[in-house]
Amino acid sequence: MKKIDAHHHFWRYEAAEYGWIGEGMEVLKRDFGPEDLKLLLEAAGIDGAISVQARTTLAENDALLAHAAAHDWIAGVVGWVDLTRADVGETLGRYAGREKFVGVREVLQGMEDDAYCLREDFNRGVAALHDFGLVYDILIFHRHLPNAIRFVDRHPNQVFVLDHVAKPEIATAQPGAEWAKNILELSRRENVFCKLSGMVTEVAEGVDWTPGLLRPYAEAVLEAFGPARTMFGSDWPVCRLRSEYGRWVSAVGGFAAELSEDERAALWGGTAARAYGIEG
Repeated sequence: MKKIDAHHHFWRYEAAEYGWIGEGMEVLKRDFGPEDLKLLLEAAGIDGAISVQARTTLAENDALLAHAAAHDWIAGVVGWVDLTRADVGETLGRYAGREKFVGVREVLQGMEDDAYCLREDFNRGVAALHDFGLVYDILIFHRHLPNAIRFVDRHPNQVFVLDHVAKPEIATAQPGAEWAKNILELSRRENVFCKLSGMVTEVAEGVDWTPGLLRPYAEAVLEAFGPARTMFGSDWPVCRLRSEYGRWVSAVGGFAAELSEDERAALWGGTAARAYGIEG
């Protein structure tokens, strides 16, 4: 079974294009391309990766698909489409026909309306994804989980992947009760998968992250979703705000140490392959 990094980004950095890269994030203010990531994958023994959008433009899809076409080890692309548009089906059809385009993501965490995912026009667009065989990645903060559960319940046949374990606030090794409760509730929907990713950047400022600090959060996710619906992701290069690639891979290896061989194979690649319909 191939090992897959289910969540990373590429970009040619321009301040105007990446306004979310703000003060104190200088480590991200440069280009990151396939050549950079390939070296890290090889060092970590990971075979492939899934590229995820970092800009809300159709040009982002085209750029990521160009990288995927040039590199066999890029297994899929999760892009962006304005799902609220009346002609969304036309756009989805155009991209769904492109090799390696496997899903769509909206930056729900950045919306002023915490209930954006419940909008009728947005849900009409999400309902169209199933017809094209596309996955929807849920990018939210932990406070959005109750609305996300209601959102998912409107689409019982749609495959969803929760990014970054819903970004809990991490200041101690004791997960917040509301986050844990809502993660468990969301996991009861068998059509929802979860990426074990993005945790290091949710650790409170001034708190040094360690595997011990994050282990209870990882264990809560693995217990809720099980390895069959949990997948490894690095969130590289964003993870570089708090961790180098290899350190996060090592931490996840520790979280998975007590799993069975089959469960580890699922976490490290099998789950991602199944969720996104890519070669495992």
